[in-house]
Amino acid sequence: MKSIWVVDDDHSIRFVLEKALSRAGLPVRCFSNARDLLAALDEDSPQVLVSDIRMPGGSGLDLLAKVKARLPHLPVIIMTAYSDLDSAVSAFQGGAFEYLPKPFDLAAAVELIRRAQTESMREAVDEAAAAEVPEMLGQAPAMQDVFRAIGRLSQSHVTVLITGESGSGKELVARALHKHSPRADGPFVAINTAAIPKDLLESELFGHERGAFTGAQATRRGRFEQADGGTLFLDEIGDMPLELQTRLLRVLSDGQFYRVGGHSPLRSNVRVIAATHQNLEARVRQGAFREDLFHRLNVIRLRLPPLRERREDIAVLAKFFLQRSAAELGVEPKRLTDAALALLLEFEFPGNVRQLENICHWLSVMAPSQVVEPKDLPQELLQPGLGLSLEGSAEVAGVEVAPAASSAPAQAKAVSTPAAAPAMPSFGAGPDAWVAEVAREARRLLASGETDVWDSLTRRFEASLILTALELTRGRRIEAAQKLGIGRNTITRKIQELGLDV
Repeated sequence: MKSIWVVDDDHSIRFVLEKALSRAGLPVRCFSNARDLLAALDEDSPQVLVSDIRMPGGSGLDLLAKVKARLPHLPVIIMTAYSDLDSAVSAFQGGAFEYLPKPFDLAAAVELIRRAQTESMREAVDEAAAAEVPEMLGQAPAMQDVFRAIGRLSQSHVTVLITGESGSGKELVARALHKHSPRADGPFVAINTAAIPKDLLESELFGHERGAFTGAQATRRGRFEQADGGTLFLDEIGDMPLELQTRLLRVLSDGQFYRVGGHSPLRSNVRVIAATHQNLEARVRQGAFREDLFHRLNVIRLRLPPLRERREDIAVLAKFFLQRSAAELGVEPKRLTDAALALLLEFEFPGNVRQLENICHWLSVMAPSQVVEPKDLPQELLQPGLGLSLEGSAEVAGVEVAPAASSAPAQAKAVSTPAAAPAMPSFGAGPDAWVAEVAREARRLLASGETDVWDSLTRRFEASLILTALELTRGRRIEAAQKLGIGRNTITRKIQELGLDV
């Protein structure tokens, strides 16, 4: 077993920790300065490092940066006096596992070090497996069936129909089918037929000639032309209007189509992959979907299981999404405790994999420390049924506003957001009223055909949180970041990205 390393210029602190850890059965090695510890790293490495924040000849923050550069997954606990709390918060951005305020309770300190040791051992086991991430993840038998089907279809040009609930990953399967097909060198073109207004969908699919309708100032190639030699992915095909189903059937039958306003037939060598969350057989019986088109699409059908049918994949998916979110945010990946993971495993995930991904992104931004405890999870997991499920959005459905925003509704009303983003609804009408307001705004944008609803609402929500926290802290960014549960670098980057005038 590797040792716990303690570095502190105070002999009494080293002595007390060494005795306490030894009594707990943990090997320990002590250093009086950062220089000696860095020299020791050339020959050995610890399982956990406990470092004081202020030492002669080099601060704990400098040591943290140097150690993390050599051992990025090593848990580092920073010891700090209460007066150094701001510095301790900054240490989180350097990758600190946790901070230990002085004077500390010895039993609590040993327990914290044990928790860090557990995380260190878990990282050591998972590090090799995480070195190379496959394009799709899944150990569940149902997902293995999907992988086998993709392999069998790898040399085929046949039409494929993918069925599965919203958020289950249908486009990922379509991209995998394209990547492993003879058309891999050609384009992959995706279109969500439910997200485009009926009047524009025909032009999107088949293109239009100049002057075909008001606003058509130039000839435009449609998706069928853009996908020539490759794959066209038609998502949510069950929502396609009946008149366009007729045109699509004709293209699939003879390979010919006309641009809107055009008179010359065009041809495109395209493989069609369609997807839907709906029961197409039921749609056919209801007269909402053409039976002949259904049979033309339903050559090979792949059913993608919902996440609740593949719970054994939740842990590996959560770890992957937390790592990816951390990379995007430029922070250390958060880690789930066994208790937090147990709650994830029990959740039904109506939004499927997309909802899990959004929850992990929410945790990467909002969880107050590197290790995610059950209390840090969004409300929809702690109290299922309270959150709304808008395409599995954790930010919309189950966000738990940080104390700075929730404790001062009056200030939140007065906060201005960037000119590029309209103000979010007021947070001040009750504990759950703002969630309903966000849901109404989301519905309005989705119904209007907006295609960047996620980015729009997320930017406005983040801007409102940051500006509210800065107002409460009178512009002090480190304190605002602490209240929001994010790091100093994160709040600075977000202010720049959102164009906030602060």
